[in-house]
Amino acid sequence: MTDLRLVPAALAAWATAFVATALAAAPVLRGAAVTVVVLGGAVAWAVATRRTRRSGAAGQAVLVTACAAAVLLSSGAQLGARAPVDDLADAQATATVTATVRSAAVARTNPWSGAADRYEVDVALHEITARGVTTAASGPVVVTGPGDGWADLAYGATVVVTGRLAHQGDRTVLRTDGPPRVVAQPGALLRGTHAMRQGLLGATDGLSPQARGLVPGVAVGDTSRLDPALDAAMRTTSLTHVTAVSGGHFAIVVACVAALCVLVRAPRAARVVVTGAAMAGFVVLVHPEPSVLRAAAMGAVGVVGIALGRPSRAVAALGAGVVVLLVVDPWLARSYGFVLSVAATAGLALLTAPIARRLAPWCGRTAAHVVAVPVAAQAACAPVLVLLDPSVSTWAVPANLLAAPALGPATVLGVLATLVAPWWPPAATVLGWSAGLFTGWIAGVARVFADLPGARLPWPGGVGGLLLLAVLTAGALAVVLGSRALREAGERRAVRTASRPPLRERAGRAVRDLRRSASRGPGRPAARGSGSSVGGGSWRLPVRGPSRPAGRPPATARAATVLLVAAVVVVVVVLVRPVTVGRGPVPQDWAVVACDVGQGDALVLRSGPRAAVVVDVGPPGDAAGRCLDGLGVETVDLLVLSHFHADHVGGLDAVLRGRTVGLALVAATADPAEQAERTVGALAAAGVPVQVARAGDAGTAGGAGERGSPGAVHIGGQAGAAGGAAPGGTSPGGASPGGAVWEVLQAGPGASSDRVPPGRSARGAGEADGGANDASVVLRVRVQGVDVVALGDLEDAGQSSLARTLTQQGSAPVDVVKVAHHGSATQSDRLAEVLSPKVALVSSGENTYGHPTDRALDLYRGVGATVLRTDTCGTFALVVRDGVLAASGCG
Repeated sequence: MTDLRLVPAALAAWATAFVATALAAAPVLRGAAVTVVVLGGAVAWAVATRRTRRSGAAGQAVLVTACAAAVLLSSGAQLGARAPVDDLADAQATATVTATVRSAAVARTNPWSGAADRYEVDVALHEITARGVTTAASGPVVVTGPGDGWADLAYGATVVVTGRLAHQGDRTVLRTDGPPRVVAQPGALLRGTHAMRQGLLGATDGLSPQARGLVPGVAVGDTSRLDPALDAAMRTTSLTHVTAVSGGHFAIVVACVAALCVLVRAPRAARVVVTGAAMAGFVVLVHPEPSVLRAAAMGAVGVVGIALGRPSRAVAALGAGVVVLLVVDPWLARSYGFVLSVAATAGLALLTAPIARRLAPWCGRTAAHVVAVPVAAQAACAPVLVLLDPSVSTWAVPANLLAAPALGPATVLGVLATLVAPWWPPAATVLGWSAGLFTGWIAGVARVFADLPGARLPWPGGVGGLLLLAVLTAGALAVVLGSRALREAGERRAVRTASRPPLRERAGRAVRDLRRSASRGPGRPAARGSGSSVGGGSWRLPVRGPSRPAGRPPATARAATVLLVAAVVVVVVVLVRPVTVGRGPVPQDWAVVACDVGQGDALVLRSGPRAAVVVDVGPPGDAAGRCLDGLGVETVDLLVLSHFHADHVGGLDAVLRGRTVGLALVAATADPAEQAERTVGALAAAGVPVQVARAGDAGTAGGAGERGSPGAVHIGGQAGAAGGAAPGGTSPGGASPGGAVWEVLQAGPGASSDRVPPGRSARGAGEADGGANDASVVLRVRVQGVDVVALGDLEDAGQSSLARTLTQQGSAPVDVVKVAHHGSATQSDRLAEVLSPKVALVSSGENTYGHPTDRALDLYRGVGATVLRTDTCGTFALVVRDGVLAASGCG
């Protein structure tokens, strides 16, 4: 029987840690004090009821409260130590930190240049110097720096780094432009493991591309050389756990060590010591990632069980491990890696056996167990994965099923190659080549299934998508497992029926029993076990209780029906999309197109058959230009550059090449100055008139372009001024229905509407204060009856100002919003409510900032918007057909 006694304690510890890590130290410590008082009351209750039936509930209350109190005390102490760092990060202060390296350096691709020119390293703080004060500090910080000195930084080294602190979602980041100063090398053990990891990279350097990337990934989790295309295929088929060094790798290594101990007939004490040492060594070798820590905690509980001579119980071990780890590091409660690891383990422990029993009659016990393992893991992890990527991997189970046999040999051979690499490189190369044979199979499986039709199906993201998939999964499991129970019940009934005597004989014996009972008189019970038996089996005249009404479904079927109905309710009430979203290429009748330019913005709004209004042009490269070429845009009636950051103006040359631009609106704040000078210079060289945007500027674009002549732009000056045109109104030039009507809603401080002479920069107030994002030009465009608002990269102040302005003007909800700053965590709830769009466009790509964040996505879904993202959809379009807004190119 499954031991679930530690499950409530683990859930309570998790919920407590999740809430506590979002608060300040003072309220958490106050909560800890209250919980300790409650714990005293629970202990008193347990003592008072220790010999009653209520003692079990009292014991659970004590355990749950004690775990919550331990997590609160640990969280409060650690939050207090982190407070100075959090305050400095809030102010984006420059600081010098002394810290210990706690991860391998991970290369990050620059979305503008395409080069892996920066690295991220997790560090644990010791002290921090800022604003002339040095204080002790603790807690995790992510340091991002250039390649020099970071790529080969040893795990466990103590470094001194100077940079600017900031918050990025749930992370505290220190950005530096210089190399770290190593003040202390790691200890002998960590130096040895670093040499092993580097030796493995050297030993596999000459192997095939897949082996060069996958063997270090499978062995020690080093994915620095993994081919991006292969990585994408593994993500599509849910095979990323192969290189994540999850608990599965841990189990493989420990199982091999335990098997060797059994083979040499080592005594129990020796097995415990050797297995424990192997677990500790493997954790050090692969670095203590959340999944490895979880596996190590469970393994430690299992080793203690071996030492005590008690069988290991997976769910109990998992609960104990979760509680211990959350007390040590409460922030694990917010780690996706930790969540996925625990979910996978729980799914394997609770679902594998029932699923295998259901499949056994069809394929045999061994095959049923092999199939049940990936099914159980996928069922447990898929809802969580939706939070990371709003899609469902269609071929995850068969891909994992086929890849599983190769994972064990690849892991064992890869770890052996790592161990011998520093002392015997040729042998390590041979072992790495052998491991590469198995990783080649895994790579082939990933590529084949990733190329199949429908390999990745879109799914609603956020908490709503998680709940929907969880409900559907639970319903499917209830139907499958419930049907097995029904069949077993039918088989038992059939066996009982077959063992009964014929009906005539049973009836005669029943009459004789009744006569004997009557002769005994009322009140005399029949002797225990009385009745006739045939073939060793007894029978009695059945006494029927209230029967189930005819046609009433069994309990399992009713439960499954309830779950499926709940899923439909979630779909209809919570997750219904306000617009139709279809797959396929961009249609010819597009109205608005979000170009996939990576981590940057490029929005195209149709103003004529071959003309458009373009808002931003993406990062350096030709992505925006190729997008316009594909759309057949030859004339840019209005080019709006919201601000001068490279991810918004870097692709200007490709957009200008071969196209006519009627007018360019630029931000008043020329920050960064060099980028602004270069941008305005390129516009001047192309003969494009440039105007500094000012709030209230308005006009129409494309009225003449509809009649086949070159695109036209009509400027109306301030909205509401004579001759001006506001969105939805009539333009001074009499724009045709195919044109676009636009207005500048906000353009930062100190703007001037004067045209900028060629060669001069568009300088304005605020360029020195780093306020380029809040100086973004915010444009509202009406095209084909659809109101579109592009928010640039507005931060808190800019979004709050815009929300106040729109509220004062009594602005009506819009149809489409280009979400601010690529979906960063800095989003105004009030602005989202004022705009209340039907569609929220998020333009982002590979980045180190965590864009788009769950907060941004959930915020706009919460106001009823369908969220469409270029990082998951690629280039997609909005179309208007029969007055109905729809999306195409993103299913």
